[in-house]
Amino acid sequence: MAERIVVEGGPVVAVDDLGTEFPEGHVVVEGDRIVAVGAGSAPPQDVPVRRIDASGCLVTPGLVNTHHHLYQWATRGYAADSTLFEWLTELYPVWARMDAEIVHAAASAGLVQLARSGCTTAADHHYVFPREGGDVFGAVVAAAERTGLRLHAVRGSMDRGQSEGGLPPDPVVEDRDAALAGTQQAIDAFHDPAPGARVRVAVGPCSPFTVSTELMREAAELARRNGVRLHTHLAETTTEEEQCRAEHGRTPVEYAEELGWLGPDVWFAHAVHLAPTAVRRLAETGTGAAHCPSSNGRLGAGVAPVRGLLGAGAPVGLGVDGVASNESGGLGEEVRQALLLARATGGPRALSVREALWLATRGGARCLGREDEIGSLEPGKLADIAVWRLGGLDHTGIEDPVAALVLGRLPQVEALLCGGEDVLAQDDVVEEVVEELDRASARLRLVEVS
Repeated sequence: MAERIVVEGGPVVAVDDLGTEFPEGHVVVEGDRIVAVGAGSAPPQDVPVRRIDASGCLVTPGLVNTHHHLYQWATRGYAADSTLFEWLTELYPVWARMDAEIVHAAASAGLVQLARSGCTTAADHHYVFPREGGDVFGAVVAAAERTGLRLHAVRGSMDRGQSEGGLPPDPVVEDRDAALAGTQQAIDAFHDPAPGARVRVAVGPCSPFTVSTELMREAAELARRNGVRLHTHLAETTTEEEQCRAEHGRTPVEYAEELGWLGPDVWFAHAVHLAPTAVRRLAETGTGAAHCPSSNGRLGAGVAPVRGLLGAGAPVGLGVDGVASNESGGLGEEVRQALLLARATGGPRALSVREALWLATRGGARCLGREDEIGSLEPGKLADIAVWRLGGLDHTGIEDPVAALVLGRLPQVEALLCGGEDVLAQDDVVEEVVEELDRASARLRLVEVS
């Protein structure tokens, strides 16, 4: 019979519908699934067991990252004091020089860092396809296979370059037919609809100011023909709203709805500038929002109305966003950031520590359409589990382990399981990935100088 994994000895926070928590509990894993969660030590097992000692630790579901741009790991630190549009204007020409080797190195580094911050599932939005870059989308998928994390790979696109009134330079945009064909090819090559899938593909035209109305509409139709999800940036800045009103006579959410971009198969990145009517519309249609607090702060975009979205019943998860606008690159840090921003704008009860953890787990799973498989510790769900080391100067004296996780310094991840498999990179792997990233970043800088 197959070996089981038993995680026991520390507090367990299930993040289930009942809010189940055990001051000392256990989780039992068989294959890629959780088979038992309970109080105290696990009962004797009738098969070989590998034990993970969680003494002095907190056990939670693995975190779910709902929005990222892994390729940006090769371009951290650019445009450090810029607005979103200024930042994009500086970085698009740099990204135009990327190739599959650079993207693979950047994505590998980004996924390793996500794992080190307790993340087991990442949604990556890749929308830059340099004409001589090779298979950059496949390079991201290969990085996920290398590191062992679960990936929702969003095949992005842009068909509105500067010559068409858009923001990106023409060499990084595709024509509409090529973008749609490339999206279909990505679905055919990589999307796995099966339960427990490691890789799923979503359709993701970049944003209203980089994509034509026709591509937005036809991409939604393509996604629904293939039974995959839809993702795009929306309502990130006031400048975007002004442009959308000027060009289309609509707010970004009104424009999205007109094009078929609201529904339970859609989640938006950022959703910062939402009127109360837009908040209600997202909730009524089951449309999700990926809240990216650090990136929105770094670019001065504003603060998403998380309390209002949650109160209305909309799906809300957390996102790192690209590390060119959030150089830390860890999802665990976003839990604290989300709580602090919510309270800074809405008062001390705007978001509780457990709601903040929910955003990073159940909320993210709901945005990605995986709430039946990930985001909580329950029998039958995938064994995506984070074990956080508490104690020492950082956490000793904080009685509530969830408060320690959310309010204190981000704890070290002692163990991380994705589908029952260990996915924390060893030191030699981390060193290898860092060296690859250093070479990739240097290549881009050398091309820039030359």
